[in-house]
Amino acid sequence: MYDVIIIGKGPAGISAALYTVRSNLRTLIIGKNDSNLLKADKIDNYFGFAQTISGKELLRNGEMQVRRLGAEVLEDEVLSVEKDGFFKVVTGTASYSCKAVLLATGVPHRVIRIENLVKFEGMGVSYCTTCDGFFYNSRKVGVLGHKDFAVHEALELLTFTQDVTIYTNGKQLDVSGKYIDELGRFRVDTRKILKLEGDEFLEQLHFADGSSENIDGLFVAYESASSVDFARKLGILTVGNTVVTDNNQRTNLEGVFAAGDCSSKFRQISVAVGQGAVAGKAIIDYIKSL
Repeated sequence: MYDVIIIGKGPAGISAALYTVRSNLRTLIIGKNDSNLLKADKIDNYFGFAQTISGKELLRNGEMQVRRLGAEVLEDEVLSVEKDGFFKVVTGTASYSCKAVLLATGVPHRVIRIENLVKFEGMGVSYCTTCDGFFYNSRKVGVLGHKDFAVHEALELLTFTQDVTIYTNGKQLDVSGKYIDELGRFRVDTRKILKLEGDEFLEQLHFADGSSENIDGLFVAYESASSVDFARKLGILTVGNTVVTDNNQRTNLEGVFAAGDCSSKFRQISVAVGQGAVAGKAIIDYIKSL
């Protein structure tokens, strides 16, 4: 069992790990190489560099530093975080147990151009199978997505209904590992969705080929899961795409912390690094209290 698992290997996650690992906490960082910093060719507003540095170089240096100090770094996609006594962090290939979790994946950048998708949020469109799956007992539901995250959410919905369709919205399925074998349990629809329709609640999907289909609920699991997705499923307070924390980066769920862009409105490297340091110290204090 790990003392802490950090989800996200950007500036906030790496910064927190620099503190936890130096306090002899067994630390695992899990993340994919998809940070927005990789697109930053020149960084001029971060302290300590007389010359510009690329985001790619900054991330590489941080990861090398934290590995040197003894942290474990794993490139993988986290699909869910569950709490049953301690925490279980589930990836596409394995699961890991820990005493504390730091959410540091940044903010989701999902651009889903489907008419009325936002209009029906809370009225047939949901982002949390754990929160809302119960309301669709024995009803027809869909999961919007095309990666492991979508299949994982579809599997969770089988607790409530067997009528589950994965809608890829015109994208090719990109599923790995054990989730390939699970696809046979669902209908997969690759048609591009143009718009959602209904009176007070979602009732129909309309596709680009001119066809339509009745549906009771649509769960959005697009691309990869974010800190906000994990927070919602754990019952942690969120406002929009921001995880609510106190001044020590603690969420309202004991043992879960958040830092970086997912918990800040001022999305800068320096802020993420600072929040990561604060979170790292708070995690150390929390583990010692156990």
